[in-house]
Amino acid sequence: MPSILLIQPENRDINRFRRFQFNNFSQVTMPYLAAFAVEKGYKATVIDEYRQKVPYQKKFDLAAITVNTPNAPHCYEMARRFRELGVKVAMGGPHATLVPEEAGKECDYVFTGEAELTWPRFLDDFKEGKAQKIYLAEPLQSLAGLPMPRWDLLKRSSLMKGAIVATRGCPHNCSYCCLKQIYQGGFRARPAFEVAKEAKALKTKFFVFWDDNFFADKAYALELMKLIAPLKRRWAAQATIRDCEDEELLAAAKAAGCAYLFLGLESFSQSSLEDAAKQVNRVDGYERIVKLIHAHGIMIQAGIVFGFDSDTLDVFDMTLSACEKLGIDGVTVSVLTPFPKTPIHKQLEAQGRLLGLGWSSMSGKTSVSFIPAQMTPEELFAGYNRFRRRFYSASSFVKRMRVSRTSVWMNFVMNLGYRLAIRPEDRG
Repeated sequence: MPSILLIQPENRDINRFRRFQFNNFSQVTMPYLAAFAVEKGYKATVIDEYRQKVPYQKKFDLAAITVNTPNAPHCYEMARRFRELGVKVAMGGPHATLVPEEAGKECDYVFTGEAELTWPRFLDDFKEGKAQKIYLAEPLQSLAGLPMPRWDLLKRSSLMKGAIVATRGCPHNCSYCCLKQIYQGGFRARPAFEVAKEAKALKTKFFVFWDDNFFADKAYALELMKLIAPLKRRWAAQATIRDCEDEELLAAAKAAGCAYLFLGLESFSQSSLEDAAKQVNRVDGYERIVKLIHAHGIMIQAGIVFGFDSDTLDVFDMTLSACEKLGIDGVTVSVLTPFPKTPIHKQLEAQGRLLGLGWSSMSGKTSVSFIPAQMTPEELFAGYNRFRRRFYSASSFVKRMRVSRTSVWMNFVMNLGYRLAIRPEDRG
């Protein structure tokens, strides 16, 4: 029986960044691919570097690594170590999809895009000794009949929550997003009853829908939420703020156990939203929709990005003031990150504004990888950290809760987790 090691990598810098956050969710990729491997007769081991060390001392026939851009150098070094030990290495994931030629130099087999068709075929090819160098994604129109992720193979912290994928893709074209390059099959949904069955099988009482736009198909979302409501679980999902104007969706979400929604607000500046090609967002509608979501007892985790060309040095204070005024419960804040092959990367490269610091600088959390238009890289990073410190301060929490008044205890725990995640050197 061939043995395979499936690795969810995380470099040391990002690991330190998120270690104390209380709302960490396990990545679904490797437990999912492990299900295919077990079905094909492999002995599978799953490792998540968030809490585990890679067992180089053990013997495996194959190591499979999912690669995102900031982890790429770390993954390449990992692959070199395995290959020196005589272990074959396969790579896939967002970065391998965006730059397969580069990734292919660091491994034996490289996968692009969605792998539901290519991964099982590769597993057969590998066992027969005829595996190809590259497996290009094939059109995947249906998400029906996917295997149940093998969560039992993953050692998780008690703080780690479950994750489920119900839909794939997003109809929007934001300039900094690489989803269009990764998912080329358009927006698709899994059969709702299959998703509900997977949710019921999860051991955790709280899970996240790892979808890019949970409310994109209203009829499907309503059907799925009706199916999961009897499970009495708490969950979170990502949605566009425009879809949250629909009170039928919000009422169904609350009844089905929705604790909070992640909304990609990105900015409170309409000019910055235009920089991001985020036409779906209108700043003048934020307050009304936020009040509507809170009225249904659902918390809001806002995605905020700093570094758009319209951003000036006052953007950090302006954003904090707006969040406090609206009672935004939590934020996932990032520095603008020009991922390869995205419109923003092409623009900054053409303008000579990429700093050339390597892929590890593109986490959006621990460094700045380009020259902003109206401030220095140092000013952008300092302002980003100052915003994090101030947003997750006790005084800001009190201000926001006076407006939100939503799940105050859960809100407190989440805010505390983000506060603890701020590294001493960033507290200033």
